[in-house]
Amino acid sequence: MLLAAAVLPPAAAAWVVVTGMLAVDELRAAQHDLNALRESVAASTSTGPRPAPAVASGPNAESDQERLLRSAAAHSARAHDLTTGPAWYAISRLPFFGRPFETVRGIAHASDRLAGDVLPPLVRAVPRLSEDAHTSGVPHALLELEREAPGFARAARVAAEVGDDVDRLPRSSWLPTADRGRAQLSDQLDRLVPGTRDAAVAARLVPSMLGAHGPRRYFLAFQNTAEARGTGGLPGAFAVLRADRGRLSFERFGNNTELDGLRVDVDLGAEFADRYGNNEPGSAWANSNMSPHFPYAARLWAAYWRARTGQALDGAIAIDPGTLGLLLRVTGPAVLPDGTELTSDNAMDLTERTSYARYADTAARKAFFVEAARAAAGRLMSAVDDPKLLTALVNAVRDVQREDRMQVWSAHAAEERLLVSRAVGGALPDAPGPFAGLVVNNAAGTKLDYYLDRSLVWAPGACTDTGRSVTATVTLTNRAPASGLPEYVTQRVDAPPYRTLPGDNRLLVDYYAGRGATLERATLDGRGVEPIPGVERGHPVYTLDLELPRQSSRTLVLHLREPEADSPPTIFRQALVTPLRATVKQAPPCRD
Repeated sequence: MLLAAAVLPPAAAAWVVVTGMLAVDELRAAQHDLNALRESVAASTSTGPRPAPAVASGPNAESDQERLLRSAAAHSARAHDLTTGPAWYAISRLPFFGRPFETVRGIAHASDRLAGDVLPPLVRAVPRLSEDAHTSGVPHALLELEREAPGFARAARVAAEVGDDVDRLPRSSWLPTADRGRAQLSDQLDRLVPGTRDAAVAARLVPSMLGAHGPRRYFLAFQNTAEARGTGGLPGAFAVLRADRGRLSFERFGNNTELDGLRVDVDLGAEFADRYGNNEPGSAWANSNMSPHFPYAARLWAAYWRARTGQALDGAIAIDPGTLGLLLRVTGPAVLPDGTELTSDNAMDLTERTSYARYADTAARKAFFVEAARAAAGRLMSAVDDPKLLTALVNAVRDVQREDRMQVWSAHAAEERLLVSRAVGGALPDAPGPFAGLVVNNAAGTKLDYYLDRSLVWAPGACTDTGRSVTATVTLTNRAPASGLPEYVTQRVDAPPYRTLPGDNRLLVDYYAGRGATLERATLDGRGVEPIPGVERGHPVYTLDLELPRQSSRTLVLHLREPEADSPPTIFRQALVTPLRATVKQAPPCRD
């Protein structure tokens, strides 16, 4: 017994070391296979000439992608097997010394679940769906995508569970190699988990929303971000989009004058009425999307269209010139009736700056916007019908979503519940936790937000019994030139009682804090100010009416008390011409 007591611990330690080294080799081999698999999938779904699929002959042929997936799963499973058992369990539970062993054990388990449960349905479906779209057409691909929905949902659920498991692993230990492995896996999961959720939601939503089970109609608004609104920009030109079994067409194009003068009654709740009622969003079309919560604007737009035509719509979509630029990068230029080319490089500049100098007449300028929208839409529709461009267009739409330049609402409740769970739904998040949202609405009637720069610095401070102090620093810069801009761009529709110069702008600045936060004090350019408090979707909101002279910057600093600020905040990004520059500073947690 004494001999066993003396021999077993070092033998167990040696076993753990040897199997650990073998497990690391297996994990490296799995990662090599996964890298090759990623390149193979990317090649199979890319544009250009389609290579013949690399498969062996015979009834049980296996593609390169299936072989790589099977190999990665086998290596991951062996790594998991090597890091299980009593010795690994015991040593991983030791204080301090056991940390790297716990990390390696957790990485192996996570890799086994990812390669065995998460990746197979995704990897096998993507090339098949792409091939279906190329050969059998979009309608067949939509039905196939719908059939894949349960598998995608399971993959998303397992990926989320793996992400939670990896988050619980030690972040630091005495073995840097184990710490680097954990950090690399965590970074990969930060991309994979949202991606699997998006795939699962898309599989449930896209077929029905594209008319797989009957035609759908959507209000498509082109937002002019040169005049800021909560959801992005002023709703100008619009179209009615029809989707029927994946085939898209436009039934109508128009501009905002067709919807002016109408009055709609949509109950969006007491908070909405308190914050925006004085701006009359139900009768002033230009103020219909002051809230950053897109479902509010979408419901109003659908009601406006019904008041105008008597037609009910299945949903609403908002895009902006930045969206067109990203899509035209795939399709190539769109040509307007006067020969002007709308390209990926000039879409923003042409529609939000150059056109104001080109057309002095308001009616001619609005007609140009409609023609630009029509030309871009026609180019996109022809591209959608080209199988060689379909995958590239899907990737471009994903880029649009990453920049928050497209928002979608469905009038069908089950679909809308899924949409608001993802960024494309344009919802203002209402979950608890640290939050920072900077939203501006143009209050001058100018088109000067083309020249607006925004920055937000969120800095956590000292901990208290009621949470943590947080300092939010907002800097707004008006780069408008002192001369050379058309009067329509610089005109002050608000007619302020004080003297202004061409190029001066005025903004309603809203700062959205986390649920339960309170404002202790605020300064503007170093002087005390008192923003107007409000509430929207549970978030405290602090509003300041701000004059922003040309060629100047102004800095608003808010000192807040946040009840939960141990983790980085969710940053709400309003998509305007120039993206928000957001900086989140780090601080040690209030509680270990």
